[in-house]
Amino acid sequence: MTGIKNNRLFSLLRRFRSETRGIAAIEFAIAVPVLLGIYILALEFAEAIEVNKKLGRVAIQVGDLVAQQPKVTPGELDAIMSISGATLEPYRRSAPTITVTAIEVTNDSTPKAVVLWSRRYTDGVAERAEKPGAITEIPQALKTPGTFLVRSEASLGYQPIIAWSPAAKQGLHLAALDELDMLGERYYQQPRVSSIIPCGDC
Repeated sequence: MTGIKNNRLFSLLRRFRSETRGIAAIEFAIAVPVLLGIYILALEFAEAIEVNKKLGRVAIQVGDLVAQQPKVTPGELDAIMSISGATLEPYRRSAPTITVTAIEVTNDSTPKAVVLWSRRYTDGVAERAEKPGAITEIPQALKTPGTFLVRSEASLGYQPIIAWSPAAKQGLHLAALDELDMLGERYYQQPRVSSIIPCGDC
């Protein structure tokens, strides 16, 4: 009896090993999640690069517009920064932070970069950024005594598409992707029409 059972078992094993029906379905079930994951990661990577490029354009536009003014007011700075933020469209998952800072390099033997005024704009809210008179850091190559600089910065906490919806984050266990590292760009420009750009009440 035992021999008969063993023969049946070996027969079933041989049949299982030689059975090829359903292999394609199994391969498909294994491959699809992997391919889908690669596709989503490629999509996110490409969009993050595009958003970072747009952030660079925002920083350049803001600095260029401010550098063309003989003087500015807080309202004018806020308008420039709010309009330039539209460059990021159609990305809407998080708001950029745009900062403009006027810097004067002292005539000391060891030049220092001193903040004359600074303004920050985030999601419709404008405020003073760095304190006037504070010492700030600039590249060593720009520390020419008596130089006036406009520093424009744009930064953004990038939110991936797959982690945008709270329900998606919870369902896919993607809380760690709530907000990735900040993307950001910074540029320095000199005034176009005057040696210095004052800003009252900044």
